[in-house]
Amino acid sequence: MARLLYTVITSLDGFIADEDGSFDWAAPDDEVHAFINDQERSVGTQLLGRRMYGVLQFWETVLDEPGQPPVAVDFARQWLEADKIVYSRTLREVSTARTRIEREFDPGAVARLKESATRDLAVGGPELARHAFAAGLVDECRVFLVPCLVGGGKRAFPAGFRSGLELLEERRFAGGTTFLRYAPRS
Repeated sequence: MARLLYTVITSLDGFIADEDGSFDWAAPDDEVHAFINDQERSVGTQLLGRRMYGVLQFWETVLDEPGQPPVAVDFARQWLEADKIVYSRTLREVSTARTRIEREFDPGAVARLKESATRDLAVGGPELARHAFAAGLVDECRVFLVPCLVGGGKRAFPAGFRSGLELLEERRFAGGTTFLRYAPRS
């Protein structure tokens, strides 16, 4: 059975974007980006909310731009190879390959997808992740803590949800970012 992974790059005070919606402070250096690529290599399907899809569709055309660093090329190839499910009530069409729209997050359908998938699934964005956490579908949280405080903005984890976590792995990078991998406690 495939795992459902929630990966997030967050400020130390727990935000994925600041109050202005900027996340430029979160751009990983080559060392962190290469590690993220390795972590995401097992993912065959991306489950995305509309806003996270809007951010990530950038990767659809990276290979068309000359001079991209190898870590960006590697991530773009992974993006292009993955199936993508966008959960949105308002999005009318998608502009990326291997992508479909679902109007509602159906925990039963995601559980069946986990059971039948040969590769892991990733849930992107805290709002969509809230539904997956609430349904008990998230198998791992992969957190990249960036050494900065942004003071407010979009939370990295869903509000109003509580869960104990077990630390499975930690790693520190030269630039100060820390990786923490957790599993929900049973």
